[in-house]
Amino acid sequence: MTTPWKRKEVIGDCILYHGDCLEVMARLESVDHVISDPPYEDELHKAIGRIRRNDGREMIQDLGFEGVNATRASIVKEVVRLSQGWAILFTLAEGVRAWRDELQACGAKYDTCLAWVKPDSTPRMNGQGAARGFECAVTAWCAGGYRSWNSGGKRGIYTHLTNNRGRDGRHPTEKPLSLMLELVDDFTKSGQSILDPFMGSGTTGVACMQRGRKFIGIERDPTFFDIACERIEKASRQQDMFVERSPAPKQEAFL
Repeated sequence: MTTPWKRKEVIGDCILYHGDCLEVMARLESVDHVISDPPYEDELHKAIGRIRRNDGREMIQDLGFEGVNATRASIVKEVVRLSQGWAILFTLAEGVRAWRDELQACGAKYDTCLAWVKPDSTPRMNGQGAARGFECAVTAWCAGGYRSWNSGGKRGIYTHLTNNRGRDGRHPTEKPLSLMLELVDDFTKSGQSILDPFMGSGTTGVACMQRGRKFIGIERDPTFFDIACERIEKASRQQDMFVERSPAPKQEAFL
C-alpha cells in the first residue's frame, strides 16, 4: 500500500511526516490533543502583498502557502475525529467565528478564544490605523465528559515577544517557543500525544520534546520540514536538560 507522505522521520517520541495534512491525517489514529497554527483566511493572505511600509524596509509579499478558506471544513473534521482532548488552533481575530462554527458543526465543544499578546509587534507603518498587537487561538474540547486543563482559573492571555532570543527565524509565521511551552504546560499532561498538522519549522515539536510529550507533526513544504527535523533533532539531544521531573517531597516543618 502506498503512503500519502513523501518522508517519515522518527526522532525520539516525535514522528514527522512530509506531506499534505489532510491526506496524512486520514491515515492516523487518535491523539490526545491537537495544537496547530493553520494558514490565515484568504482575504488576509491577499492583503499581505498590498502592505506598504514608509520606513524603507522590505515587507513580506508572499507567505509561500495559500489561505485556509477552501480547506477549513475538511481540516476541522479530521482534527475533531483525531483529538481525544483539546483542539487549539491559532487564527487572527477575523477568523475566530469561522473556526468556531466549523468546530461546533463537527460536534466539538467550543470553549473560548485565547489571546497571544505581542509587545514587540510591528507598528502600523503607513500610519492609517492601529497596528495588530495580538493573535487569537480558538479552543475546543473534542472528547466526551468534562474539559480538563492544568491551570485552574488562569486567564487565557499569553504575553510573549515575537522576536525573542530563542527565535529561529526561518519561517514567516513562527510562534515563540516560550508561548508553545506555556500552552503545552497548561493544556496537556506528561506523556500525552500532540498532533500539529501545520508543523512549519517545528516549534510545537520542540516544546513537546522539552516537556516530555509525544509529538506528531505534518508539513507540506520540504524546506520547512527539513528545518523542523533539524530543530527537533537538536531538542532531542538536549532532552534530559528539559523534561519535567516530579518535584522533590516537601519537608514538614515542626514547631
